[in-house]
Amino acid sequence: MISTPQILQTEAQAAAVIHITTPRNEMMKVFGPAVGELMSALAAQGVEPIGAVFAHHLKFAPGTFDFELGVKVSAPVKAAGRVKPSQLPAVKVARTIYSGPYEGLPNAWGEFDAWMKANGHEQAESLWEVYSVGPQSTPDPAGWRTEMNRPLKN
Repeated sequence: MISTPQILQTEAQAAAVIHITTPRNEMMKVFGPAVGELMSALAAQGVEPIGAVFAHHLKFAPGTFDFELGVKVSAPVKAAGRVKPSQLPAVKVARTIYSGPYEGLPNAWGEFDAWMKANGHEQAESLWEVYSVGPQSTPDPAGWRTEMNRPLKN
């Protein structure tokens, strides 16, 4: 389900984001339109996205997602509507790749969390997913790839 996790140090990466707080069951309804809004704002500013879209989850509450939907950018972005400049942080993370449909992500996170605990890694509060290969690349969910990043306290 997931690749062998690795521990690495990330570098801060400039991004453009839309902050979203939504009930978990509304995620699929808000995600796609927000991606379109984000990409339109970047195009209007002449800023090129770098890589795939990510979701940087900031807080965890039962039944709610509180996250920044974003993409790394080639140049600074100006705030426009809901689109704001931000960044992915420079932190020590545990990273793995999940292969499969998005519905499998909760189980993949469970497997990843179990690996971190078994290997003595204490998790920080946030996490982010990079949707490296998804429906924009292939219609077959078996070919989808999500990079999972969990900052560590130790």
